[in-house]
Amino acid sequence: MKHSETHRTHRVGWLRAAVLGANDGIVSTASLIVGVAAAEAGRSSVVLAGLAGLVAGAMSMAAGEYVSVSSQADTEGADRERERLELISDPAGELAELAAIYVKRGLAADIADEVATQLMNHDALGAHARDELGISDSLSARPVQAAFASAGSFTVGAILPLLLVFVVPGPALVWTVSGGSLLSLALLGGLAARAGGSPVWTSIIRVTFWGALAMGLTAAVGSLFGAKL
Repeated sequence: MKHSETHRTHRVGWLRAAVLGANDGIVSTASLIVGVAAAEAGRSSVVLAGLAGLVAGAMSMAAGEYVSVSSQADTEGADRERERLELISDPAGELAELAAIYVKRGLAADIADEVATQLMNHDALGAHARDELGISDSLSARPVQAAFASAGSFTVGAILPLLLVFVVPGPALVWTVSGGSLLSLALLGGLAARAGGSPVWTSIIRVTFWGALAMGLTAAVGSLFGAKL
């Protein structure tokens, strides 16, 4: 009988970057718009602030993700190279090390030796990278993918509050952008939780709480300092 399972760990890299980017796009752009609008600035100033926030935020997310994930990729590459050299200099020791790992996971010693031998004959470096270092193809660092995912998702997230500026009357801008952005955050949190297989309501509450806090603080700052400038 055919047995199929659905696992989600292969989504971790791009899902994290995409969710983080969209969340930041909504929160930072909406907060910026709300803060400037609360200072009673004109619509053109609010639009300019939103556009500047979108471009700056998208590039910042892309650069940050690329640098961060590149550092992870460099570390993984260095570990692989070190393991490759150890396999050349001490293959017997590396075989024993791999077998010991399988023994700790519950295999009998003779079976662990046989499994380690067969895996090393097939792909010694891959076996050690996966089982000793915890590096696999599905979870390996991909800097370019993470950068594009972050920048693209940030832009998508930032577009919604920016579009509201063009269609909502000035006096209602603060409340409409805040409400629309919180709704978007809730939907994003729910979708991300479903995609990652985590509790939906926990994710929704988490993202909406911090989004509301960010917009509330920037609105307070805009209202306070806008009246003084």
